[in-house]
Amino acid sequence: MTRTSFEQSIKELQEDLVKMGSLVEESIDKAVTSLANRDTKLSEEVIAADDAIDAMETEIENKCMTLLARQQPIAKDLRLIATVLKIITDLERMGDHATDIAKVNIRLEGQPLIKPLVDIPRMAVLTQGMVRNALDSFIREDIKLAEKIGDDDDEVDHLYGQIFRELLVFMLQDPRTISQATYLIFVANYLERIGDHATNIGERVLYLVTGEKKDLNI
Repeated sequence: MTRTSFEQSIKELQEDLVKMGSLVEESIDKAVTSLANRDTKLSEEVIAADDAIDAMETEIENKCMTLLARQQPIAKDLRLIATVLKIITDLERMGDHATDIAKVNIRLEGQPLIKPLVDIPRMAVLTQGMVRNALDSFIREDIKLAEKIGDDDDEVDHLYGQIFRELLVFMLQDPRTISQATYLIFVANYLERIGDHATNIGERVLYLVTGEKKDLNI
């Protein structure tokens, strides 16, 4: 494989990552929207889309393994392919968490929400932006954008704590809300985990560019 064909293969990997990331962003949005609107059909779309996300992970992984076998890259080229392999794992897990949120909505079918959703949709918007920035930072090898993900994750964590405390009050005041409030805490937790996976990608971008590992959660 020539250097030109290797660079073309890397470009295709980047394009595939962007497509996979877009699917994940869409799943997060649809999952939270389905919960806010009590739309089980939309939840089912999210669950069905998880198969496409899993398929993309396998496809990208196979392309990476082929490149490793044929090109035997070293130094930064090797770090780049290793980074792609790790990114797709994080994206696949984000897709799983979006599916988890959709499943919560299906479990709560027929139950009116104990409160309008405010902070959970805010968390979803933040985490979608983190996914987008994580992939953009990888494509552009943008250290500053990668580091920004850590700041956004702090805000996601703050919202999670706020949601947890608010729902705990609901449970203490009215035991009948315990079941649904617990599920809503699960939803917030899934979004918090999505933020963590986006942060992982940011850390891997920093390693790709600098060769040094840095914890963005500090």
